[in-house]
Amino acid sequence: MKLLASLLTAAALAAPAFSAFAAGENLAKPDLVKGEASFTAVCAACHGVDGNSTIVANPKLAHQHPEYLVKQLQEFKNDKRADPVMKGFSSMLSDGDMHNISAWLAKQPAKTGFATDKELVQLGERIYRGGIADRKVAACVGCHSPNGAGMPAQYPRLSGQHADYTVKQLQSFRDGQRKNSPQMKDVAAKMNDREIKAVADYIAGLR
Repeated sequence: MKLLASLLTAAALAAPAFSAFAAGENLAKPDLVKGEASFTAVCAACHGVDGNSTIVANPKLAHQHPEYLVKQLQEFKNDKRADPVMKGFSSMLSDGDMHNISAWLAKQPAKTGFATDKELVQLGERIYRGGIADRKVAACVGCHSPNGAGMPAQYPRLSGQHADYTVKQLQSFRDGQRKNSPQMKDVAAKMNDREIKAVADYIAGLR
């Protein structure tokens, strides 16, 4: 199942490669010192000093694929992904800033999370690993890997993401509020609230 293109935390959540990042020859080699400075100034209050947010509504960004992060920041800035708070912050950043911040975050160790509901997490594991056959919901593992590491330049890392954030992103895809991944919109549209919460709880404990 192409579950959770973002993330932010994400969930957040799955997305195609970001073309400008993939065409790296058009951008200077990332400056990790500048990336850390920009992150500290603009992002750390909400996402933690090392990208491991302690606020469950805000995604963990540490060790996320840089291509995915750049894509999300660009789409917040150009309104393809609607979020008034992130619109304000992303508008402060140049392409170079986004490149530097994302490269720095990718180098930060991700802190593990944990599941909280034994019954729900068993359902979440079944959906993550096997999908929902009668509704043609593909298994999340196909795009996000067995341990939630994702696939660089294509699908985001999910393991350890706050369950609250993942639930919000899946519901936003399902309800049409988040529109920057047709794949995830299609997947989430076939899931009910209990299934979404179960998958999110399972993802929180993946490592």
